[in-house]
Amino acid sequence: MKRIPTFELEGTYMAVEREGAITFKNNPVTLIGEEVKVGDTAKDFTVLAQGLQPYSLNDGKGKVRLISVVPSIDTGVCEAQTRRFNEEAAKLDGVEVLTVSVDLPFAQARWCGAEGIENVKMLSDHRDLSFGEAFGVAIKQLRLLARAIFVLDADNKVTYVEYVSEATNHPDYDKAIAAAKEAAK
Repeated sequence: MKRIPTFELEGTYMAVEREGAITFKNNPVTLIGEEVKVGDTAKDFTVLAQGLQPYSLNDGKGKVRLISVVPSIDTGVCEAQTRRFNEEAAKLDGVEVLTVSVDLPFAQARWCGAEGIENVKMLSDHRDLSFGEAFGVAIKQLRLLARAIFVLDADNKVTYVEYVSEATNHPDYDKAIAAAKEAAK
């Protein structure tokens, strides 16, 4: 693990690089940002919602959130993951389901409209990978996000984490859904 310079509006800080943390099509890749662990307080981020309005961590404070992270909505596994969580979101009382990718908000809106996705809030990290760095899922070599699932309780404490070791594989849907239900109790 090494630190690299990264720039925010407030100035320079050093981001963590985690070489070989996951694979993408069986090739090791480097993730930027510290690994998130159960019990951590989630770090703030700012992404864009489909209407181009900013969405930050505190916009969802007070809600349990299941955050589904996908490399790109236009791939088979990412589509299946988003469809599955859209179906589950309708049954998850007290849980807001978010899907984050680096796709442009316009592409996300087009895809959601074509697929009838209405229960998941789509968020775009395309501008500066703010979410990717905060949650340790920014893939350095590809400028994509690694596939992962996070569950946050109403106080932004992390209650569940899954970094999918091979980015082209599916996450453990059942464990993530069970964790979200538990956090919402």
